[in-house]
Amino acid sequence: MSEIRKDYATPTWVVFSAARSQRPGAFRNTKDATPKADCPFCEGHEGMTPPEVLAYRDGGTADGPGWSIRCVPNKFPALERSGEVREHRDGLLVSVDGVGAHEVIVESSDHDGHLANLPDLQVEDVLRAYAERHRALAADRRVRYVQIFKNHGERAGASFSHPHSQVIAIPIVPLRILEEIEGIRAHGAEGDVGCLYCEILRRELEMERRIVVENESFVALEPFAARFPFETWILPKAHERAFDSVSDADRRVLARSLKDVLGRLYRALDDPSFNYYIHTAPVREREAAYHWHLEITPHLTEIAGFERGTGFYINPVVPEDAAAILRGEIRWTSRPE
Repeated sequence: MSEIRKDYATPTWVVFSAARSQRPGAFRNTKDATPKADCPFCEGHEGMTPPEVLAYRDGGTADGPGWSIRCVPNKFPALERSGEVREHRDGLLVSVDGVGAHEVIVESSDHDGHLANLPDLQVEDVLRAYAERHRALAADRRVRYVQIFKNHGERAGASFSHPHSQVIAIPIVPLRILEEIEGIRAHGAEGDVGCLYCEILRRELEMERRIVVENESFVALEPFAARFPFETWILPKAHERAFDSVSDADRRVLARSLKDVLGRLYRALDDPSFNYYIHTAPVREREAAYHWHLEITPHLTEIAGFERGTGFYINPVVPEDAAAILRGEIRWTSRPE
């Protein structure tokens, strides 16, 4: 059974899952791409994964070839579907049972694919699968938050090179989301009108210096206090609390935006390892003020002692330069160490 433990002094939670240590490549910094013969996400290898919970296919049968996108439970889950969320207290020691869900969304049958290079319709379908699984997992009364994320490259924690994303449903609202909600509330308490993230969009579009690309529905920008070099956010212009409420039309535009930004990072930084994650409203707190967005964080520097000890970050690339590089106005000639 997994367990989720709380830090002594802060609202920080840590998931402990013995199953994760059994996954291929655990604790190794794999340099080579996963061989197709050993890849559980390749078409024809469906028997190497648990039975699918979602698939988009033109033909064939469940758990067989013919799919374009496939979602399966993670074979080495961080959290488990069975059980109740029970809290355990022993003085300073606080934990809850690690109940939730952990799934993998295989983004393409192309073993060597990359979201930046897939057809627009395929990326749109990936986003549609995200929304479907978010809604399905959020329906579980034990779940309070659903985290959708992607690890690309060995430095970003990807165990397999075949393009895939992950979804983890958890019984606790993450600290980062709580901090963002509190920031939105504080913005309102100061007498400012409207949503903090809507105000961010308004100001950044006025200044233009940190804007990477803009279209009719979304803005990609380098945040003012970016923690990492080339950290990029994609925000909807319309005030929307939850990612799974995005319309089909806007999902189509979001697919183009995501492809565009990932393509710029791919070309400017020579296909860097990266994580992206969708921040959305907690599923049991729909009344909470929020503005969903997607954050992309390339792995170009290491988090070391100062960052871990203080919670501060050292970023060697100012956001204004990062935006200009991704717009193609400045040539990137060196990578941060």
